[in-house]
Amino acid sequence: MTDTAPVIPWTFGVGPLAQTVEVADRLRRVTGLVLSAERPDPAIDALIRALDEAERALAGQVRASAVPRVGASVDSDNRVYIDHSRDVGSFHPFFPEYDLVVEGDRATGTVNFPIAFEGPPGLVHGGYLALFFDTAIQQHNCDLGLAGKTTKLALRYRRPTPLGTDLRFELTRSVDETRIHSTGTLRAGETVVCEAEMNAVKGDRSRLPAVSPRRASPGATSPGRTSQRGAQE
Repeated sequence: MTDTAPVIPWTFGVGPLAQTVEVADRLRRVTGLVLSAERPDPAIDALIRALDEAERALAGQVRASAVPRVGASVDSDNRVYIDHSRDVGSFHPFFPEYDLVVEGDRATGTVNFPIAFEGPPGLVHGGYLALFFDTAIQQHNCDLGLAGKTTKLALRYRRPTPLGTDLRFELTRSVDETRIHSTGTLRAGETVVCEAEMNAVKGDRSRLPAVSPRRASPGATSPGRTSQRGAQE
């Protein structure tokens, strides 16, 4: 008998603010422009002043604690935790953006690394490729409703990976009694530039800690704990 129960994607945390998404996109693009500047420019001085002003204003309104309001800290005055189970690059400028289409245990998509991810001249830094595969594979797992902490991630760099190029990737996964096993391939055209293997623990969403929802103002009492049943390292 075929199981037709709907898959419930795993999430863990709150969604990003619309402003957060817009800022991430701009910071990535502006970072590329600043890194490409040939000489000091008044526009960069203006950017520094604007960032200083924003930092001073936000410092009085938000708590940038290293510990989020999760688990034992759910009722604290620490910061809110944004869901990292999917599309992290849409709100976090230090993560790459990519498109992902999930078709059961197989997923495909495209990714394009801008200048901010450069290592060797004109090429993507290998550490960012590891970050990409870990993030994309975990999103694949979360979209299928079964995910957990990464226990192993191994990459093979087959060819240099170019910046500013639409790259295609494919992910596959299998599940045994305790682990989720995933593989990934990244291509520039028909050339394989990087391969990845990753193992993750099969998580139990019923054991995930409580996560605080957003609050109306700094220091406000939480309106109630949210029991997030998702998974992400």
